[in-house]
Amino acid sequence: MKLVLAAALSVLVFASCVPSTPAARIAAQPGMYDRLPAKHQELVSRGELAKGMSTDAVYLAWGRASREYEGSENGASTLRWDYAGSTPVYSNSFYSGWGYGMGYGRYGRYGYPYSTYGLGQEITYVPYRRASVLFSNGRVKSWERSRTNY
Repeated sequence: MKLVLAAALSVLVFASCVPSTPAARIAAQPGMYDRLPAKHQELVSRGELAKGMSTDAVYLAWGRASREYEGSENGASTLRWDYAGSTPVYSNSFYSGWGYGMGYGRYGRYGYPYSTYGLGQEITYVPYRRASVLFSNGRVKSWERSRTNY
């Protein structure tokens, strides 16, 4: 039983790491895809956007946005979807530390101070805005995305 539970948990962890693709989103939402105009269906299947597309079409093409912002422009309601990415930044660092440890020896329990020094590489993931889509009255007004992944 424990083995089956561990295997199921492993599958769930790996499945959550799989990137979502337009094909996977279309397969999960076939009715949403079928309601799109033929031209938009073609663009969505390639993961591309165009002016006039609905929020459903953008969701199928690019997936769920990381953040959403509501607004107004010239009396029309606007909605902006931002898609986040992250890029690794590598740095070398010197570290030092000290502490007090406890141990057991021939005469019982004893304490000892210790210190440590070294060099190490650190990796920090820095977020950035990978893409944005601006909707006006529920339709794509404009979109932009980063040309590079840093």
